Amino acid sequence: MAELTIAGASCQIEGILFDKDGTLMDFIHTWGYWGERLLARFSSLLEEKGLSPLPAKDSLLGTFGGETGTITDYDRNGPLAMGTIEEQIAILAWQGYQAGLSWAESKEMAYASKSYADRALEEARQARLLPDLLPFLEQCRNNGLKLAVVTADDTEPAIRHLEWLGIREYFTACVGNDVVGRGKPFPDMAELACRELGLSCSQVVVIGDTNGDMRMAKAAGAVAAIGIAASTAESAADLLPDADWTITSYRELAIRGDSQ
Repeated sequence: MAELTIAGASCQIEGILFDKDGTLMDFIHTWGYWGERLLARFSSLLEEKGLSPLPAKDSLLGTFGGETGTITDYDRNGPLAMGTIEEQIAILAWQGYQAGLSWAESKEMAYASKSYADRALEEARQARLLPDLLPFLEQCRNNGLKLAVVTADDTEPAIRHLEWLGIREYFTACVGNDVVGRGKPFPDMAELACRELGLSCSQVVVIGDTNGDMRMAKAAGAVAAIGIAASTAESAADLLPDADWTITSYRELAIRGDSQ
C-alpha cells in the first residue's frame, strides 16, 4: 500500500485507474487532429453529392476553433471527450440524414470519414504525453502501485496510443469501451480494470479529465475521484463538479510508500 498526497490531504491506495485522452496524453494534439480530418472529410463527401458542407466553425463534437476548421479546445463533457466512436458516427450520420441523404447512405459516409481520419492519425502517430506525467508514473512504479487505463476509446487503439507514447509498460491493464456493457459514467470499466489488477475498487483512485470519469469513480466506490484540467481557461473545479480533488499538473500529486 502507498500514500497519495494532494493539497495537504492524503489517502492510502493500492492502485490508480487513469483515463487516457486528456489525462495521459494531450487531447487536442491527438483528437483535435483526428476530429479536424473526420469533419473535413464528411463535409467534402456532402459537397460531392451536391449538398451543403458542414460549417467550418461547426462544433458537432463539442470542439472549439476558428473559421478554418482548426480545433483549438474541447468541451471536457462533450461528445468528442466522452462519447464512444459509435456515438460520434451517429452524430455525423444525423447531419447527412438532415441534409437529405438516406440513413444508410449517411452512415456509410460517416464510417468512411472515420476510416479516413483513422488512417491520417495512424500515419502521423500524433500523440504526446501531458507535462510531468512520466515522473509521476515512475513514482507510482517505484512505490509498488498497480496501474490501469480506463478509456472511452476502444481497447486496441488505446494500447497502440500507449505504445506510441512509450508508456505501455507502466500499465498492467487497459480497458476500453468495447469490452464492457456500459461505458462511463457507469462503473463497469473501473470494476473490470480492478479485477484485472487483482484489487477492489475501494483500493484505487481514478484520475480523469471529464466529469464522466468522476461519476464512474463514485459509482464504483473508488477511494477518490481526481480531476485534471491541464490546459483550460476554466477552473478544474468548475469543469469537474463531482471530483473529490482537482489538479492542473501531476506535480500536485506525490506518492510515498507504506512505511509500516
